[in-house]
Amino acid sequence: MMHNFNAGPSILPREVFKQASEAILNYNNSGLSILEIGHRTDLFQAVMDEAIALVKELMQLDDQHEVLFLHGGASTQFFQIPMNLLNDNEIAAYTDTGTWSAKAIKEARIFGHVEVVASAKESNYNHLPKQFTVPKTAKYLHLTTNETIHGVQWHDFTPFFEAGVPLVADMSSDILSRKMDFNKFDLIYAGAQKNVGAAGVNLVIVNKNILGKVTRKLPSMMDYRNHVENGSMLNTPPVFAVYVCMLTLRWLKNLGGVEAIEKINNQKAQLLYNAIDSLPVFKGTAINKEDRSIMNACFIMDNAGLEKEFLTLCKQHNIVGIKGHRSVGGFRVSLYNALPLESVQVLTGLMQEFAGKKG
Repeated sequence: MMHNFNAGPSILPREVFKQASEAILNYNNSGLSILEIGHRTDLFQAVMDEAIALVKELMQLDDQHEVLFLHGGASTQFFQIPMNLLNDNEIAAYTDTGTWSAKAIKEARIFGHVEVVASAKESNYNHLPKQFTVPKTAKYLHLTTNETIHGVQWHDFTPFFEAGVPLVADMSSDILSRKMDFNKFDLIYAGAQKNVGAAGVNLVIVNKNILGKVTRKLPSMMDYRNHVENGSMLNTPPVFAVYVCMLTLRWLKNLGGVEAIEKINNQKAQLLYNAIDSLPVFKGTAINKEDRSIMNACFIMDNAGLEKEFLTLCKQHNIVGIKGHRSVGGFRVSLYNALPLESVQVLTGLMQEFAGKKG
C-alpha cells in the first residue's frame, strides 16, 4: 500500500479510482467511455446535475448561492474575481497569509485598489495576523482559508463575518473538510485536486446578488453570470474532471458528510502533531498552535542534515509526497479528506523509530 501525502493533485478514495476507471471503458452501460460522451447529452447532464446538487447538500447552501464547475483552476479566480467585483476606482481588502494569498493580491491590483489589511509576510508567514480593520468602502474582503505551503489555517471566522462587506474565500485546500456556515461567504472558490476531485476543474460558489455591479465590459467566459445562466456549460466543460468530482462528493456523502469527515481529519492531524511535538528531532513551523493547519502539517528538523535520510527511509516504506515546498523546504504532510488514518499511523510510527535512533 502506498501512503500518498502529496499536496495536490492528491489522494482520492479507492472506490472513486475504481468507478472512474470502469467509466473510462463503459460509462453507465452506455457502450461509450466517459471520455467521449457529449456534454449536451442526458448522460452528462445527469452528472453535472448530481454534482451541483451534492455540493448544495453537503454545504447546506441557500437559494442565493449558485454552484459552478469552471475551467482554469484557482489561479484563474485570482483575476476573475476582481474583474467581476471591483471597478478601477474601488477598494478590495485582502489578508496576506502566505504564497497563495500573495498571488491573489498581485492579480487583484490589475483591476482596482487593493488594501492589505493584515499580513504575516515579514515573519515568513509563520502565523496568522489576527488584528485588522476592513474599510467599510471595500467591495469585498478576500482570505485564503488554508495556506498549503506554510501550514497555517484560519479556524475562527468571526472577524471576517463581522467585517460588514462581501466575503470571498480561496478554500482550495480545505473545502468540505470541516463544518462552517458556507452561506456567510459571498464567493468561494477551490481547485478540485485536493478535496473535491481530479485536477482540471474549479469549484466556484457565488452569491448571485453580488454580480453585475462593475462597469467594465467582461469577456463572455470571464463573466460569472454567463456561467450561471448556462449551468456551467457555456462551453465544453471538463467532463471527466466533473465526473470524478461527482464520485468524490458521493463518497463524502456516504461517509456521513462534512461533519463526519471533520472528526476523521481532526484525528489524523492530532496524531501527527502529537508526534511532531513529542519528538525532539522534529519541529513545527507555525509558531502558534492555534494557527496550525489540519490539512497541511509543515515541520522541519533541527538538524537539517538528517532530512534526506528521513525522506529515503520514508520512500522505503512506501511513503510519498512529504517533502516541503521548494520555497520553504522541510516537510509538508497533507492530510486531505481521502487520506486514511492508517497512512498517518504508518508515518508517525516511522517518525518515532527515526527519532529513537537519531534523537
